[in-house]
Amino acid sequence: MFSAASVPRLVLTSRHWHLRLLFSLHFRTASRFSELFSPSQKYQLLVYHADSLFHDKEYRNAVSKYTMALQQKKALSKTSKVRPSTGNSASTPQSQCLPSEIEVKYKMAECYTMLKLDKDAIAILDGIPSRQRTPKINMMLANLYKKAGQERPSVTSYKEVLRQCPLALDAILGLLSLSVKGAEVASMTMNVIQTVPNLDWLSVWIKAYAFVHTGDNSRAISTICSLEKKSLLRDNVDLLGSLADLYFRAGDSKNSVLKFEQAQMLDPYLIKGMDVYGYLLAREGRLEDVENLGCRLFNISDQHAEPWVVSGCHSFYSKRYSRALYLGAKAIQLNSNSVQALLLKGAALRNMGRVQEAIIHFREAIRLAPCRLDCYEGLIECYLASNSIREAMVMANNVYKTLGANAQTLTLLATVCLEDPVTQEKAKTLLDKALAQRPDYVKAVVKKAELLSREQKYEDGIALLRNALANQSDCVLHRILGDFLVAVNEYQEAMDQYSIALSLDPNDQKSLEGMQKMEKEESPTDATQEEDVDDMEGSGEEGDLEGSDSEAAQWADQEQWFGMQ
Repeated sequence: MFSAASVPRLVLTSRHWHLRLLFSLHFRTASRFSELFSPSQKYQLLVYHADSLFHDKEYRNAVSKYTMALQQKKALSKTSKVRPSTGNSASTPQSQCLPSEIEVKYKMAECYTMLKLDKDAIAILDGIPSRQRTPKINMMLANLYKKAGQERPSVTSYKEVLRQCPLALDAILGLLSLSVKGAEVASMTMNVIQTVPNLDWLSVWIKAYAFVHTGDNSRAISTICSLEKKSLLRDNVDLLGSLADLYFRAGDSKNSVLKFEQAQMLDPYLIKGMDVYGYLLAREGRLEDVENLGCRLFNISDQHAEPWVVSGCHSFYSKRYSRALYLGAKAIQLNSNSVQALLLKGAALRNMGRVQEAIIHFREAIRLAPCRLDCYEGLIECYLASNSIREAMVMANNVYKTLGANAQTLTLLATVCLEDPVTQEKAKTLLDKALAQRPDYVKAVVKKAELLSREQKYEDGIALLRNALANQSDCVLHRILGDFLVAVNEYQEAMDQYSIALSLDPNDQKSLEGMQKMEKEESPTDATQEEDVDDMEGSGEEGDLEGSDSEAAQWADQEQWFGMQ
């Protein structure tokens, strides 16, 4: 049997399953347990038992044991007050090494967050007096308040973290995300910047992320690029990841992929941001690379949302929407704040015809990332899919006013205008403005080409597409150029454009269909020559055509994530 003197050694030298065995004995012989251990030792053992349950992810059981420990601590405190001082100094070291009651409450809050009982977590932390709250308690409170939409107490808690730890970068980002001015945040770190050497970059860093959270992508990119040039922060993985994300938000997929690849080379175990990287690869048709990325991320950890999102992107672009839906739901289960997981699940629901459910997910994504245009694009796609053009127009106008008149917002508004014959001219004006700002913006070029196709202005469309392809190579643009060349009877060059498009994205169904259609539209001379061959060979050619149909069915197993052409 265990003796009181053996408890510290047992706790320090044994694994958590020893504790569980000890407590199974305790519950069977509760009276003997009281005789064996002092009240303070019982408190210690209850906390250690709860810790072992937390380790085994038995969170509800852990909360129960932490609660018992707090009750034991309360009884212990009352006993200490009642008993007169015996002058025995031996008890003092033991009381000093008891687990902190504040730490026990923090662990209870962790259990509640794992159980997604955020209100209970807030309640247990709120019960700790303000003066006794450590930085990590204030940080958890700030994050929980923010998640619950309680901005004022969240800001207060973040500021308290910065008061205690002026270099807490997560607290700085938290304040900036809640629309606290960058200058105000910088003022809270000014003293430490002036006293600690080599911290001159921090004020620029705060300025950069202030631009990020106000949606000013171009200024954010230029500021972070200036930071990256400094020797102290050169090849910094976090900065490269932020740059990649900003390029993605600005619609510059090429530079976004480039920065993600640089970050990945510097840190092969990088997980943060890889969901966006996987989405970009999938959108480009690089499904084999997406599959490899997903496997690599799962080997690093399957307890993050990113690997599930990457695999979900692969499934989505393979038209396996049910599987994409499951993988997106799994990612959200692991991280309910994963914007990319919400977009994945929303897109899968939309393509499965469950538009109203998709709308809920896109709205949640907008709540979490109000400066990300792709969240609004997904919601507007849902409105257009359900013929709710008025709602789509209202949302597009709000985005235009909120995020400013840039090439992306202009194109988004024009996309909605193209759905209504009354607003065709407005769409044309908006697209011209977008292309004046960014002549190489692919979505604007695609929509302008769509408008020119409706007006049968094929020569103008060809000139537009050639100009856009002068400094970039894009599958969609090459395919649309092929369509326009067919319309003006330039068949050979059209075939070349379809071939280039398929070399960039072998899964592009429309390019394959265009090429197959051209192969079937043979000249009269060739058709006459082949009639004799058909008579001699019977159904040989028919078998070839059947094979082509089968191959087309395989190519047809792909689609753009947000339905972009």
